[in-house]
Amino acid sequence: MKLLALFLATSVAACVVGEDLPTEDDLPLPRSEAALGNNARTSFNFFKAKGFTDIQAAGIIGNLMQESSIRPTAVEYGGGPGRGIAQWSIGGRWNSGTNNVTRFASSRGVDRWALQTQLDFIWHELSVVGGYGLTEIKAATTIQQAVTAFQNKFEKCGTCAQTKRIQYANQALRDYGGQPTNPTTPDPSTPNEGATCFSGTLDREVSENTCVESKFDGLWYQCTDGEWLDRWSNPLPCVAEFPL
Repeated sequence: MKLLALFLATSVAACVVGEDLPTEDDLPLPRSEAALGNNARTSFNFFKAKGFTDIQAAGIIGNLMQESSIRPTAVEYGGGPGRGIAQWSIGGRWNSGTNNVTRFASSRGVDRWALQTQLDFIWHELSVVGGYGLTEIKAATTIQQAVTAFQNKFEKCGTCAQTKRIQYANQALRDYGGQPTNPTTPDPSTPNEGATCFSGTLDREVSENTCVESKFDGLWYQCTDGEWLDRWSNPLPCVAEFPL
């Protein structure tokens, strides 16, 4: 039902604003690299790599989960203006003004619907544009403080449902926290040689430790023990690389 609702919302929004929304071919298959399950972990590791603590990164993830389930192709339900993982608004930070997602992506020659583009734009707004709560987020030492700082300064939401944001943030902290940004590389002499992963980009199975730059979001993924792992997690060296 959620997928049906998202489809209907996307269709309505396309009719309302005439915008070039992503098509079915732009979305990853359930078993492919860049499937939905990777997005929260990828985003958490992205913010950790930018110098945020586990708690601070989890606070950001809790907000993005509430906004969009961290779907870069998310369109606000009912044809509303929100777009992308942070639900930037059409007529505002999505496509209007000096700094917006569309202009940011165009100037770099990247896809505005890609997860990497939207993560980079969040960091651009926080660290370059300013006024979106970087100081407050960096000062946060509890989940509630981190969630509130991003919610009030970056999202500036109306009905925020903060309790849900905090629940999502605590889940992210449990699932991804406590891991070093650059974990110790496992012993490369004992890879799982029999494991394979299906790549939607290549449209075929690939072997263990194959690295693929996904056509769905422009990020690199590595086949690890039969599952796709984002390259932020620093796994074993790639045995083969497939750039776009």
